[in-house]
Amino acid sequence: MRSTRLRTRLLALAAALALAGGMATPAFASDTASGSASGAATARADRGAVVSVTPLARFSAAQATQYARGTGLDVPAVRDGVDAYRVVYRTVTPQGRPTTASGVVALPRGAKGPLPTMEYTHGTMPYRGDAPSVSDGADRAVAVMFAGDGFAGVAPDYLGLGVGPGAHPYLDVRSETTASVDLLRAARTVAARHGERLDGRLFTTGFSQGGAAAMGVGRAVQRGDAPGFRLAGLAPVSGPYDLSGQELPAAFDGRLAGPTAAFYLTYVLTSWNRLHPLYGSPSEAFRAPYDRTLVPLFDGAHTDEQIVAALAPNPQALLTPRFVAKLRHPTGALAAMLRSGDAVCTDWTPRVPVRLYAADRDTDVAFGNALSCDRSLRAHGVDAPLVDVGHVDHNTSALRSYPRILRWLLALAARR
Repeated sequence: MRSTRLRTRLLALAAALALAGGMATPAFASDTASGSASGAATARADRGAVVSVTPLARFSAAQATQYARGTGLDVPAVRDGVDAYRVVYRTVTPQGRPTTASGVVALPRGAKGPLPTMEYTHGTMPYRGDAPSVSDGADRAVAVMFAGDGFAGVAPDYLGLGVGPGAHPYLDVRSETTASVDLLRAARTVAARHGERLDGRLFTTGFSQGGAAAMGVGRAVQRGDAPGFRLAGLAPVSGPYDLSGQELPAAFDGRLAGPTAAFYLTYVLTSWNRLHPLYGSPSEAFRAPYDRTLVPLFDGAHTDEQIVAALAPNPQALLTPRFVAKLRHPTGALAAMLRSGDAVCTDWTPRVPVRLYAADRDTDVAFGNALSCDRSLRAHGVDAPLVDVGHVDHNTSALRSYPRILRWLLALAARR
């Protein structure tokens, strides 16, 4: 989930600014470059290798239930105790070079027989310390909740978050996918070290940024990018699946809250500019003083409090007129990045059960994203029911969705 603390502060800021008049803007995804042939070959050979395993928590079944409920997940009592670990593993950068990343692997205690795997991909967070393997919050609780009901619960931090090096390539679907797939490989090793075996079935889910990431992971696994795993079900929540057709227009037509939109836009533009330069200096894209005061805060080391205190009230105050025009009519690298993000629902046909979850009062990720993904999947012959969880905000859509997703995936898993 997006950090509840961050969401609360953004909502408070939006309410205050609304009294003075505010506006709105978006959230996105990207493409990647390739590294040298020799470096890429070495990286591929090591992908998923475990670097370290650190115990995070040991729960009884009652404690695991209380832990999940304490983060706002209204779930029934889980049946198993859970052991949760931080795993550091080898993966690749967006350029294909070797690096490491971190994530959570949660295993049920005393499981009888091989385990299905559930991978949860988290939502937007600018501060590396909020990642599931570091922060004892709702994102980790989702993995623990599933582990308590007999899954191997896996939750990647992505690149540049948790204890991984470098900056996070925010909304870069390819690196979200490689980091998530490589954690699956590492999870199999960790499970074996603790006397458990994964049965190869993979169910994927994710929230917000992680909703689109979950679709990317599902696509990769179905295409054979995770040998030993086979896709068994997809249940993304409130993801930005249609950046060009929904999320960008929603930013400009007021469906997204002004400060929230300015936050997302700053994060994605600074991240994408590291991958494929969109501007030569921050002042080309961002107005003063935000080019100096806000942009440097999106480095993974600054907290929610620091970022919210420096936010622009809306995208028009944040961006130069020239860059607003560029966003309204994207071309070149920016257009290519948007197409890469849009493809998570359009360029493949899931051959497994799919359900989409979203809330129609979401002012972070427009509800139209879920409608667009549903239309795209149906055009491919996929029956993907869209579950509207009600007139609630972005974070509440996750809290309402995950108990339902747990019940659905348990039923799918029982079919074998």
